[in-house]
Amino acid sequence: MYHSISNESENGVHPYYRVNTSPDIFNEHMRYLHENDYSVVSLKDIVDILKKTPQLLNSSTRQLKYVVITFDDGFRDFYTQAFPVLQKYNFTATVFLPTEFINNNGSRLNEKEHLSWDEVRELNNNSINFGSHTVTHPQLKSIKKEEIEYEIRHSKETIEDKLGEVIDSFSYPFAFPEEDNEFRKYLKDILRECDYKYSVSTRIGTTSRKDDICFAKRIPVNSCDDIIFFKAKLEGGYDWLNKPQCIFKMFKRKLSSITNQLN
Repeated sequence: MYHSISNESENGVHPYYRVNTSPDIFNEHMRYLHENDYSVVSLKDIVDILKKTPQLLNSSTRQLKYVVITFDDGFRDFYTQAFPVLQKYNFTATVFLPTEFINNNGSRLNEKEHLSWDEVRELNNNSINFGSHTVTHPQLKSIKKEEIEYEIRHSKETIEDKLGEVIDSFSYPFAFPEEDNEFRKYLKDILRECDYKYSVSTRIGTTSRKDDICFAKRIPVNSCDDIIFFKAKLEGGYDWLNKPQCIFKMFKRKLSSITNQLN
């Protein structure tokens, strides 16, 4: 899970929440994948592979070393910095677009420039895949149900209209509420109603056949990940963090409920 490929400083931000990966480090990551026989595939391919393969994706068996590269937020530096590197290694990637910000210089996430629709079309014609990242990048759990449906449905329709093809993947914007079973079921129903085939989340870890492909785990990556950390993450060294992540979210939810009752 990448966001921005840039040298912008993020001093004072916890490494987990950083969104910038320097171009040099991104190139090192891609070179590592290339030199260590990882097969970089699309989300659609990995869904098909998971149906046939019971082992974890980070298996040491050579032919099972699959990686899906994803980018959230549709920043323009994907076009200028990431895409040339991906082309060098003949790698594909999936970019998730918050459609309100694409081709709109007046609206920005993190004060960053976004892709234009012309650039999106060019990338799409060169083996880069696109998916929905909502319209305005809200925390979906905090808005009304009709707004959630609009964010999920309208973003898909916009991308399909601009590209002239079916869009079947979705990325939950941030802080995926995996501890809330009721909301998760509701979200899954909406995604199915809107004809999404698979989606990804901010849940930490490698993905296996037993995981729900509607809320696939991902590994956050940024400039803090030298090759040692990158290798450890690829090999499942950070998978254990998913359980503490979920427990922490459950604790926060209960604490919030208690606080609201006291108020």
